[in-house]
Amino acid sequence: MTRVTARRPTLRVTATGEIKRPDTLAVEEPLEIRLGGQSLTVTMRTPGSDIDLVHGFLLSENIIATADDIVSARYCSGTDENGQNTYNVLDIQLRTPTPIQPRGFLTTSACGLCGKTALDDVRARTRYPIPTDGLTVDTAALATMPDTLRTQQAVFDATGGLHAAGLFTTDGTLLAVREDIGRHNAVDKVLGWALRENRIPAHDLLLIVSGRASFELVQKAVQAGIPMLGAVSAPSSLAVDLAADSGLTLVGFLRGETMNIYTGAHRISGIQG
Repeated sequence: MTRVTARRPTLRVTATGEIKRPDTLAVEEPLEIRLGGQSLTVTMRTPGSDIDLVHGFLLSENIIATADDIVSARYCSGTDENGQNTYNVLDIQLRTPTPIQPRGFLTTSACGLCGKTALDDVRARTRYPIPTDGLTVDTAALATMPDTLRTQQAVFDATGGLHAAGLFTTDGTLLAVREDIGRHNAVDKVLGWALRENRIPAHDLLLIVSGRASFELVQKAVQAGIPMLGAVSAPSSLAVDLAADSGLTLVGFLRGETMNIYTGAHRISGIQG
C-alpha cells in the first residue's frame, strides 16, 4: 500500500537564515471508485482505509444501506513508473447491481443549486431519519472530544496537513478516528468503519471533525443517522440550514470550554437555555 507520507526537499526561511532540508508531507493520490467494473467517481485522498472510505461514500450517496450490500471490494491492477501497484482503483461488486448513469452526488448537490433544492434532495434520500429524542451529552464531555481527537492524529503530527474525523460515545469515549487530506474523505472513512461494524444508523454516536462544518459534512452525518456534529471551526450557513431541517444538533467553534450551539440545543445538558 502506498505510504501516507512522503519526503520532499524544501528551503526553509527563518529570521536567522535559510535551511535546506527535506519536509514530510501528506500524500495525495486519486482513488477511482468503480461499481461492477464501471467508473463511478474519482476522489483525491490520502491512501489508507480505502475500504472504509468507499463504504462511507456509498452510504452517504444512498447507494448502499448496510455493509451486506457490498459483495466484494478489490483493487484493480495498475502500476506506477516503477512497476509497483498504485492501489488507486477500487472495484466494488454490489449485491444488487446498480446501473451507472450521469448523476448529481448528494455531496455536491449544493453546487449550482439553490439552498432549498439541496435541502429537499437530502431529505428525499435519507434512509435513517434522526430521532427527536434519545441522545444527550453534557457540555463537559463534549468539550473534551476535540482534544481527544487531536491526540490520535498521528499523520497530522508528522505533516500538519490532514483533517480528522472521529466517532464518540456520549461519555467522550473515542471509538474510531480517520485522517485524510480531504475532510469529506475523513468523514467517509469513519462512517465506513461504523457501517462495517454494524453501527449504522448511528443514533447513539457523535461525529467530531477537526475543521469547519460544511454542507457536505452535515449531509453525511444525516445520511448515517448521527444526531450530533461538532466542529472545531465554523459552520457554513447552508450547513446550519440542513442541520435545522434534519433535526441534527450542530456545534461549531468547539474549543476547550467554549462552543457555539447552532441547532438542537435540547440534546446538550449543562446549559442554561
